[in-house]
Amino acid sequence: MKLYLVQHGEAVAKDIDPERPLSERGVRDVMAIAGVLRDAGVRIERTWHSGKSRAEQTAKILARAIAPAATIEQVDGISPNDPVTVFAEDADVWDQDTLVVGHLPFMARLASLLTTGDPEQELVSYTPGSVACLERCDTDWILLWMLRPELFAGTRGDS
Repeated sequence: MKLYLVQHGEAVAKDIDPERPLSERGVRDVMAIAGVLRDAGVRIERTWHSGKSRAEQTAKILARAIAPAATIEQVDGISPNDPVTVFAEDADVWDQDTLVVGHLPFMARLASLLTTGDPEQELVSYTPGSVACLERCDTDWILLWMLRPELFAGTRGDS
């Protein structure tokens, strides 16, 4: 079973829009990541997000590319400062490849807890739009890979 832990794409500033949807750059970054995942043959069976607009938008963009038939659901317990232990215990019994879109520090702490047993042990360094792929092997989780949008700077119009 694979677990894809995603930090939502770059959002607009709170003073521009209090709902903080994805910025234009955030949309481009997530679309670039979605294309790479699709082209690599990544397929998931379910998509979850935190309910915040930037996470929901990110989840929808990714799901269109790698899970067109999957239901996109809002789940509780993955807000930025929620404890990661309950979510980690649930993940240990899943059998479906799952994409979870949320926020920092939750995503980084969850990746650390699953792979090292310590949520404070820094394992991955997220930037907005990043995705980390973890795989459960028997009772252990391993980090297979991580993609960050800056790997695809040409897709963002950066120089």
